[in-house]
Amino acid sequence: MEYTFDAIVIGSGISGGWAAKELCERGLKTLVIERGRMVKHVKDYPTAMLDPWDFQHGNTKTRAMIDENPTISKHYAFDESTKHFYIQDAIHPYIQEKPFDWIRGYQVGGKSLLWARQTQRWSDYEFEAPKRDGFAVDWPIRHQDLAPWYSHVEKFVGISGNRDGLPNLPDSEVLPAFEMNVVEKHIKNKINLHFPDRPVIMGRCAHVTAPQAIHTNQGRTKCMARSLCQRGCPFGAYFSSNASTLPWAEKTGHLTIKTDTVVHSIIYDEKTGKALGVKAIESDTKKEHFYKARIIFVNGATLNSNLILLNSKSAKFPDGLGNLNGLMGTHIAFHNYRGRITASLEGFEDQYYFGRRPTQVFMPSFRNVYKQETDFLRGYMVAFSASREGWAKPVDGIGASFKEALTEAGKWTISMMMQGETVPIKENHVRLSKEKSDQWGVPLLITSIAYTENDDKQLQDFFQEGTKMLEMAGCKDLVTVDQHAIGYRNPGLEVHDMGGVRMGHDPETSLLNKWNQLHHCKNVFVTDGACMTSTGNQNPSLTFMALTARAANYAADEIRKGNL
Repeated sequence: MEYTFDAIVIGSGISGGWAAKELCERGLKTLVIERGRMVKHVKDYPTAMLDPWDFQHGNTKTRAMIDENPTISKHYAFDESTKHFYIQDAIHPYIQEKPFDWIRGYQVGGKSLLWARQTQRWSDYEFEAPKRDGFAVDWPIRHQDLAPWYSHVEKFVGISGNRDGLPNLPDSEVLPAFEMNVVEKHIKNKINLHFPDRPVIMGRCAHVTAPQAIHTNQGRTKCMARSLCQRGCPFGAYFSSNASTLPWAEKTGHLTIKTDTVVHSIIYDEKTGKALGVKAIESDTKKEHFYKARIIFVNGATLNSNLILLNSKSAKFPDGLGNLNGLMGTHIAFHNYRGRITASLEGFEDQYYFGRRPTQVFMPSFRNVYKQETDFLRGYMVAFSASREGWAKPVDGIGASFKEALTEAGKWTISMMMQGETVPIKENHVRLSKEKSDQWGVPLLITSIAYTENDDKQLQDFFQEGTKMLEMAGCKDLVTVDQHAIGYRNPGLEVHDMGGVRMGHDPETSLLNKWNQLHHCKNVFVTDGACMTSTGNQNPSLTFMALTARAANYAADEIRKGNL
């Protein structure tokens, strides 16, 4: 069966939702194809208002859940309250040539229901890094190209934070920030005193703290600081496709969403040199459909977008759509989350804090920003938080003294983590299996992605500098943990995988141009993590959204001019 639209968007997550919104607002009849089920805002958040005791096992991970989903269950947000937003490992297999944890959520909204909502802009120190430091290829854009689109996205999404005036973390359009607690302020002051080149800021996050008209028009309201975000937010306070971009697109009357439909490949027309449309398969019936469109946006999330494009073969492109240089699927990168430091701090026992804040305290990267100063490339952000241990603690005594002791919170503890920029290398890649396919006839993806010596050196630097800063602040009982060494954090688990269909100037060394178009198939755009030339050290989702909004409006303009 054939269906015709102006635009097709593959995927309904963070970038797919933005593509749908922008294209529909420009008057294009847009089809969003989602391989998972429908999830409607509020209606389909079954656990959003439940308490821990409402769950059979106290809202934890049971041994059965872990055994059934050994990969997915590693994700920090996976438990009884969220498991319905994750895939099942057995139904969606892939081949790990090297250990890689591929975290996926197949439903309308994708992982926008599960993300950690941290949002920071890139600066030119990130966009210029590959050219300056001699890795990957030069980005075809800079911050000034993306700045108006960052602002466009931020105002609509609602970003809580401060305007910090930092050269390597440009200011966003912000709503009021969350507050640091007393211990975090203490650590911040000590770091600022002894390390003045390491500013400490409140984390910027996609939470509405003071609703503006644009947010109330979306039906969204203020964040209640419940920290139950991954269950789906019934207040619409945190940004998701379900609460924001998809309903907005739907109101235009130009949106069609096709759920439970697996995209097999994009069909290329040798005569016109353009993509004709998309071959898709109903997940239940296995019935095939062909959807035609003038433009196609590939937003299936990094690895799925690579898979779809690699599987889109034709006489001109036997190795994948637009893949004449053989680089598609290579240079996959991610963020180095391996390092964690825990500590305690005495004092401040008469102080507490309000609510369960949905963000941490951040320190922008201070390594190799202005010049190369270490024996590893690039740098890392630091995030930390301080909290008091809960009331479920051993207490001596009986009777009134025992009960009174239970009303007091425990000691202050600190948790510090790194978010390091990994350097893309050709060896870190994905490819299609030639022998094995899934139940829809799509070849299984092979992941061959690993940490490098650069990541190891970066980790050790974080341990050294993090320990130094915490000790300077008076912290005790410091413990450093390489989470990968204890068998926990493989690449992929941070869900910040990027690359494989990178942007660049030259079709010989990149797949996409500065507008996110395939060099060799101009009506196909890739604007999710697959398009990233390098990873920066910042959380990537804000950049995905800005790139998508920019590309969608460019595509609409090109259609109006008759160029697409």
